[in-house]
Amino acid sequence: MAETSTSTDPHPAGDVGATREARRAAGPPLRKPRWPKAYAFGLVTGALFLFSWIGQFLFQMTVESNEASQHGQRFSWAEFLPQFLSSTFENWQSEFLQLIWQAAGLALFYYWGSSQSRESDERIEAKLDALLRERRLDPENP
Repeated sequence: MAETSTSTDPHPAGDVGATREARRAAGPPLRKPRWPKAYAFGLVTGALFLFSWIGQFLFQMTVESNEASQHGQRFSWAEFLPQFLSSTFENWQSEFLQLIWQAAGLALFYYWGSSQSRESDERIEAKLDALLRERRLDPENP
C-alpha cells in the first residue's frame, strides 16, 4: 500500500508562472536583526580605527619624547599636537580617502549601470532571451 503525500507548497514544481515575490511571500516573515548584529561591520571598523589612531598617538608621542630628551629639551604638547594632527590628516588623505573613493565610486558606478553592475547582467539576459525566442526556443524551459 503506497501512501499519498499532500504538499503544502502553494507553487508546485511544475508551476512555471510562480515568481520570486510569490515564493518569498509564502516564506517566513523577515525579521530585523538586533542593533549590534545589524551594524557589526561598522562597529568593528570603528573599533579598528580607534585602536590604530590611539596606537599612532602613543607611538608618535614616545618618539617625540625621546627626541626631546636627546636634545636636552622637555616634551611640549604645543609642539606635539600640531605634528600629530598633521600626520593624522596625511594618513587619512593617503589611505582613507582612497578607500572612500573606491567604495563610493563603485557604488556610484553600480547605480549608473556600468559594465560591472547588475543592470548589465539583466540586459545580457534579456538579449539572450530574445535570441532564444528568435530561434523558437523557450527561454523559461531550456
